[in-house]
Amino acid sequence: MTRSMTAFARREAHGDWGGQPARLTWELRAVNHRYLDIHPRLPEELRSLEPAVRERVAARVGRGRVECHLRYTPTQTTGALEVDWQRIEEIRSIAAAIREQLGDEVRPASTTEILRLPGVLREPETAVEPVQTAALELLETALDELSATRVAEGARLRSHIEKRAATAREIATRLVAARPEVNATIRRRLEARLEELPSPAETGRLEQELVYIAQRMDIDEELERLVAHLDELAERLHDEEEPVGRRLDFLMQELNREANTIASKASHGDTSRDALELKVLIEQMREQVQNVE
Repeated sequence: MTRSMTAFARREAHGDWGGQPARLTWELRAVNHRYLDIHPRLPEELRSLEPAVRERVAARVGRGRVECHLRYTPTQTTGALEVDWQRIEEIRSIAAAIREQLGDEVRPASTTEILRLPGVLREPETAVEPVQTAALELLETALDELSATRVAEGARLRSHIEKRAATAREIATRLVAARPEVNATIRRRLEARLEELPSPAETGRLEQELVYIAQRMDIDEELERLVAHLDELAERLHDEEEPVGRRLDFLMQELNREANTIASKASHGDTSRDALELKVLIEQMREQVQNVE
């Protein structure tokens, strides 16, 4: 399937998870990359989700750099603080022992001073498991959006590539149709030049030279391979089974190779212009292919 590697998705959910109202937000950004490169950015309290996040993204994305940013924001605090009475009892026992040793030299601590001591007051703990479950469920919906965006963008890329491939095929067809006349023109030009030589040459040797020069200028094989690559390109663009980006990139290299050879062998003005146009079209397709998964 022709899917783009560039996409963005954002999903947000509000809920009361673990006894505390909060907001979860996923932002997924996918860009071009040679391989699959997943970068999770998670809040500290949900850091343990990273392996699960990587697994879910890898199941939905084949190639590209994917940044996965999760925000967890409590939207309301209960305001209820818990007192660790066991901690206070420990502090009172220690204070009593100190007074017994030092007597009236020790000033009793006030209630405010006791509350400031570490561990005496604490916020109620929030259960992490419900938040983790909600975050992974929300991730799946974000991945659905990311996948839909990649498919839609991939369809747009396919349309651009197909238009240029169709023009390239028209040029190739025109070049194939013109080959007999071009070859005949080349032969007449060579024969005319040979007739201008001051001394006659051996007929057999002249024929050998004509064949050699004609072979150097012949582009029939290049045109056959060019058309074959364009045929495969059309098939791959509609492959619904696997990602096709790497294969398309290889086809662009092969198409460019044939266009360069045609341009170097061209001995006719129209052929040179067509070869140049082919190279421009192939480069435009290659730029689009770089975005295909």
